[in-house]
Amino acid sequence: MNPDTAPQSWPFTTVLVANRGEIAVRVLRTVQALGLRGAVVFHVADRGTAAVQMADVAIEISGPTPVAAYLDGAQIIAAAQYCGAGAIHPGYGFLSENRSFCAAVEAAGLRFIGPTPEQIDLMGDKVRARNFVQQAGFPVAPSAIEDDDPATFVERSRAVGAPLLIKPSAGGGGKGMRIVRDLGQLEAEIERARSEGSRYFGDGRLYCERYIEQPRHIEVQVLGDGQGTVVHVFERECSVQRRFQKIVEETPSPALTPALRARICDTAAGIARAIGYRNAGTVEFIFAPDGTFYFLEMNTRLQVEHPVTEAITGIDLVLQQLRIAAGETLGFTQADITASGHAIEFRIYAEDAARGYTPTTGPILKLQPPQGEGVRWDSGVLQGGEVTSAFDPMIAKLIVHGATREQAIARGDAALRDTVLLGCKTNTAFLRRLIAHPAFVAGDVHTGFLDAHPEIAAEPVLADDTLQALLAAASLSTRPLRDAADAIPDLHAAIGAWRN
Repeated sequence: MNPDTAPQSWPFTTVLVANRGEIAVRVLRTVQALGLRGAVVFHVADRGTAAVQMADVAIEISGPTPVAAYLDGAQIIAAAQYCGAGAIHPGYGFLSENRSFCAAVEAAGLRFIGPTPEQIDLMGDKVRARNFVQQAGFPVAPSAIEDDDPATFVERSRAVGAPLLIKPSAGGGGKGMRIVRDLGQLEAEIERARSEGSRYFGDGRLYCERYIEQPRHIEVQVLGDGQGTVVHVFERECSVQRRFQKIVEETPSPALTPALRARICDTAAGIARAIGYRNAGTVEFIFAPDGTFYFLEMNTRLQVEHPVTEAITGIDLVLQQLRIAAGETLGFTQADITASGHAIEFRIYAEDAARGYTPTTGPILKLQPPQGEGVRWDSGVLQGGEVTSAFDPMIAKLIVHGATREQAIARGDAALRDTVLLGCKTNTAFLRRLIAHPAFVAGDVHTGFLDAHPEIAAEPVLADDTLQALLAAASLSTRPLRDAADAIPDLHAAIGAWRN
């Protein structure tokens, strides 16, 4: 397909991105490369951001909070109609997996760049998704589902055996999840999980499943054109996490043999094929140390970590999303998809890893992204902007690609070292410590890796002389101290221009 000519026959010429930050920039890049008009919505808090500056059309939206504005589907659809957009790309987060929003977009006569409302609904409910996958003959972990019989839920959960993982049916992002190793605490933990599920998702329904100790989190990228063709685009390893949220993702997974890779990728494609999946999605699995794996969930959207897949395959996943939404078939088969080299993505967060990954804020006084062969920088922030507490603390993504995993790690370390972002604390130094750890270098990671190695998050202790030198340099670089040091004493100033 020639990107320069394809849009001429498409049913839309303007795409509105219903998102912000680096994902809005990422989507706009492909939209505009196709010769389409790229529109964005923005809250006033994002007025000076990269996405707003880059877009052909930017429409301000409002809400009681910045996040609330981006969750206002009616306002976003009205913005799309106002600027003549024929399609809406939801990005990820916000309304990207909201069945009602998807249905409303289509009811308004617009294209939703994603799956159908029914597919979002099916996979958005963890219990329904799990039951569907199990009935279709794919592997799921031993579990107890509250909806099956609420009165016996505790007893059935206890029968599954410890350790247990309690999860909200409508959950996501690790919120509301509880690990139970002592069954004597089961009822109390169920109540805590129910409370958190109600608070975060407005849905207190739960299910429990066998918790795999030291599991890996492996996901598979899938594409379906909704016209009968479904392919996988290989796997991504997402095991390095903090608080159930990913920090580093890579492909291929160092844990998989060619045979295991084929099995897990074919399973993901089979699940997507079973629902006649349309557009881009990700099937996620828990991978046990003995090589067994179980369906975890399906994310019916583009993922944060999609660039590593693009790096090893050369496939622009956003382009494929747009093509499918325009009604085209994929135009290639599974055999046409090949992978080359190794890619790693680092999520650059404004946070302090040494203080429990606490989010940080501040002005972006200096921003100098890394450059070099095999280096990609996806960001939605600009020098002169500000990192606030209004949104998620992820401010950029660094993606590196090399011929081997060893080369990718080396390029990642050099790129993290060369990243300059002054004004608020970020996790770049922490990420360098992480990828230098012998276990990471060996590919020996799991979802509890950072909990097992708290020394990675801890700030290194500086020698006294180094600390004193840094403090002196910092003091001398501040304006008040420099002004005081450069000032002429009053007695000397009174002499005027007199010279001896």
